[in-house]
Amino acid sequence: MQLLTSLILAAFAAYVGAWYFGAIEGNFALLLMLATLVTGVFWLAERLVFLPRRRRAAEAVAASMAARREELTRQGIRKVDGADEADVQQAQAKLLMQPWWLDWTAGLFPVIATVFLLRSFLFEPFKIPSGSMIPTLLVGDLILVNKFTYGIRLPVFNTKITEGNAPQRGDVMVFRYPPQPSMDYIKRVVGVPGDEVAYLNKRLTINGQPVPVNTLPDFFEEDAMRYFKQFEEKLGSRTHRMINDPDRPAYVPGASNFEFKDNCRYTVEGVTCKVPEGHYFMMGDNRDNSLDSRFWGFVPDRNIVGKAFFVWMNFGNLKRIGGFN
Repeated sequence: MQLLTSLILAAFAAYVGAWYFGAIEGNFALLLMLATLVTGVFWLAERLVFLPRRRRAAEAVAASMAARREELTRQGIRKVDGADEADVQQAQAKLLMQPWWLDWTAGLFPVIATVFLLRSFLFEPFKIPSGSMIPTLLVGDLILVNKFTYGIRLPVFNTKITEGNAPQRGDVMVFRYPPQPSMDYIKRVVGVPGDEVAYLNKRLTINGQPVPVNTLPDFFEEDAMRYFKQFEEKLGSRTHRMINDPDRPAYVPGASNFEFKDNCRYTVEGVTCKVPEGHYFMMGDNRDNSLDSRFWGFVPDRNIVGKAFFVWMNFGNLKRIGGFN
């Protein structure tokens, strides 16, 4: 078992190392699920086999000591050197002690299983890596994503097992990036199935109705060290802030050949798309600095990860902690 455990741990370490150095494209959900299964098997083996075996060995040592005392008593020896009892207790403690290969497997199972269940079915943490959602979310924000609002899904396979609520316009959603599903993206839901979404001359229209917009003071973006035009936009019943770069053109350059691209019309003014059934149109709040549905298409329901709702930490700015729209 020691050799088997060493090989398993070495395999996990090799996978993590290859992922870290970019040799392979890692999958943390798969890694966590496998770790839970492997440590769970060891945990069961410890409870059902290894621990009872160690206890029987310790009891055998105690029984041997009791038999020795009984024999000495039968021979008329009443006082026994106390060192024998101390040696027995030490031997029992050594026999009951969990070996290293169970410490690193069965001993970790409760922690790994708890993380796996929380991350898979309740809340998952993410770090914002880019400025595509500025000013709502900043680079370095650590956010929580609700994994059950849109229906509970099986980890790794992402198969929905409960229906939950359908995504609504204005929701900030994490999803698997359609061109590369191993990557997670975060954008705002702009169009739901059946909507006609138009973003022309930097103005958003849904089903022929312009989305209400109020002008706000310019937003200073610290990384770019410049000001951007800032607006308050209302999608559904909620409002959120978004920014535009007046120096960027309105047209969409370099759109890829994505599924249902025939549903979209590209012009020098921007793009108009009809959202197909079971799909969503996503956009970043940093409208001129966001690689979103305008470029790579619609997000299918099967790619949904969850609804982002809370910044739990930003080490550079603690005032960022809290909910957001």
